[in-house]
Amino acid sequence: MKILVIEDNESVCEMIEMFFSKEGIHGEFVHDGLEGYNRFKAEHWDLLIIDWMLPGMEGVSLCRKIRQEGSTIPIIMLTAKDSESDQVLGLEMGADDYVTKPFSPLALMARIRAVSRRYTSANAMAVETDYLSTKYFKISKETREVFINEKPVTNLTPKEFELLYYFLQHPRQVFSREQLLERVWGYQYYGDERTVDVHIKRLRKKLGTADLPFFHTVWGVGYKFDETVE
Repeated sequence: MKILVIEDNESVCEMIEMFFSKEGIHGEFVHDGLEGYNRFKAEHWDLLIIDWMLPGMEGVSLCRKIRQEGSTIPIIMLTAKDSESDQVLGLEMGADDYVTKPFSPLALMARIRAVSRRYTSANAMAVETDYLSTKYFKISKETREVFINEKPVTNLTPKEFELLYYFLQHPRQVFSREQLLERVWGYQYYGDERTVDVHIKRLRKKLGTADLPFFHTVWGVGYKFDETVE
């Protein structure tokens, strides 16, 4: 595994490098956000670890830029910001996971493995079930294209796309927030379940109408996708 770490704290980098060595991971370390972006573009990487606060370009802006360019590379953010809104913002910008400083290197390694497993599993599933077509939607996991009533949808974030794809695979099935976090985010998520509510709200706004909201709240349980219920 080849990981690019964009972190300006050299002590943190040294700690991560030591554990990478034990795990047989090849790590490259960059201390500036803009330089990190250039290194990301210049080489192939299996995963990115990005600090939130960076010189040159903030980590959250770097993450957003990478996602806007269409990359689906797994991203873990390191952050000293532990407020609810900051955590949701990091996920909204396209991060797959975040680790709050100070952190245990063992915990970071666990997150790396979890995100990598989810990424590998998602790619395997994409080969088997790349294209889905329903009454109103057509969606391709390979090309990341979404059509509703034959009209293209181009404003979905990576996580919104993944959440929509998962719902389309399981029409009318009710999922709790915990289940969606585990199956879409790819691990047992310990933290704020509100990120699911945020993503559902945004999908309703971008895709639904007053007559067909598509994403329905099942009170006391969670959410379901249904194209037939008004």
